[in-house]
Amino acid sequence: MDHHEFGAAVRHLRESTNPATVGLPVGRRRVQGLRREELGELAGMSADYVRRLEQGRSHPSAGVVNAIARALRIGRAEYERLCALSGYAAADGQVPNEIGPGAMRLLERFTDTPMFVSDGAMNLVAVNSAFLALGHWTLTGDHWEWNVAWRTFCDPFVSFRQSAADATDHEAVLVAQLRSTLLRYPADASLAALVDELRSRSRRFDTLWRTPRPVTAYESSAEFVHPDGAAVTLVGNLLAIPGDDLAALMLTAAPGSADAARLAEIVSGAGHPAIVKVGQPGPG
Repeated sequence: MDHHEFGAAVRHLRESTNPATVGLPVGRRRVQGLRREELGELAGMSADYVRRLEQGRSHPSAGVVNAIARALRIGRAEYERLCALSGYAAADGQVPNEIGPGAMRLLERFTDTPMFVSDGAMNLVAVNSAFLALGHWTLTGDHWEWNVAWRTFCDPFVSFRQSAADATDHEAVLVAQLRSTLLRYPADASLAALVDELRSRSRRFDTLWRTPRPVTAYESSAEFVHPDGAAVTLVGNLLAIPGDDLAALMLTAAPGSADAARLAEIVSGAGHPAIVKVGQPGPG
């Protein structure tokens, strides 16, 4: 466990906390955020102990991690990260899959851009109609049919094509995401079952799990073959949504390209823009 990384995270949270949000007077301050003395008082510990934590000279107990989280009133994602950095499982240990207002706004504002929102286990939580219009995400009836990692390693899409280099980047991101999520949510039985199934069903995934490739970019290109036979090449960019511990994937074409024109045709044929929450009937 890297105590310095935990300490750096605590210091960043302390310095980025608005005193007013934790019930302290703002006034004229010489330092950004909270002082160590203020965090110590709120969390029930000395300022010197806060200093040792931030310098990586002390290992916190689970109670200390919880006290700091309560004192700073941090969100779920930040709390889970502190727990992971200190080597403890979070209180409930379940991967969150509720789509919050921030993620919903992304889907609502980019109606002409194929997009989905996934949880930390790479299960799709919600998609927009532009994404469904691509017509490549076929349903199989399998338990993991809406999981990106499962569909990539165990049940690939016929209408989704990548170069060897792009496939390498894509797989590296998926494995890195799952490894990070399992570290944050070690008690999530469904996540553990998914990883076990992937390792047993896919030799490629198992190899990457044991010896991960470095993630060089959180984007990759792919060719989507529409049901009408025409293809469109899009670049997928993965964006973190920290407050909900979710991620959004946006698929875009090069501006002014033939692919951009083709994408506009596909999206326009999708009808009225809608957001569909996966696993629930009808538009979200």
